[in-house]
Amino acid sequence: MELLRTPDLLLRPWQGDDLDAYFDLYSRWEVMRWLGAQPRAAVTDVDEARVRLDRWQAVGERFAAPLGLWALVPTVDGNDLDHPVGTVLLLPLEDADGPTTEVEVGWHLHPDFEGRGLVTRAARALLDAGHAAGLRRVLALTDLDNVKSQAVCGRLDMVDEGPTDRWFGLTTRQFVWRR
Repeated sequence: MELLRTPDLLLRPWQGDDLDAYFDLYSRWEVMRWLGAQPRAAVTDVDEARVRLDRWQAVGERFAAPLGLWALVPTVDGNDLDHPVGTVLLLPLEDADGPTTEVEVGWHLHPDFEGRGLVTRAARALLDAGHAAGLRRVLALTDLDNVKSQAVCGRLDMVDEGPTDRWFGLTTRQFVWRR
């Protein structure tokens, strides 16, 4: 199943045979240092990666597209790369009181693919799909010092609403996209 395709990328669900790519991406501290609640930790072995990937697939099955955790697969010379190099997500947010009406867009990218605009184009395509599905407001949450993700937010014309302590038990910088 494909969520969407542009001339240079494909967004699709993570699959069981993506395990090696998943492990390669999420075993890297330079990726994991920005993800999730504290304490943050990189995936340590393939068995842990399998458990996490299975969990991601289960999360994806709970939501109707375009909500979900989407594998980002670049297209090179008209052909899809044989494995994902990142994730773009569109998921409902929960705070300390439980589910909210807010939705988050986020991204994780293999360091070897940074600086090519892939995440910006993938996130923009996902936001467009969200808009077509009725979303009018989407948040992006970054660590206060995650300048690369904050730059992506700027390229997506998201408005910086400043620091917030509302999400994940962390102080994050909140950006908002509106249509």
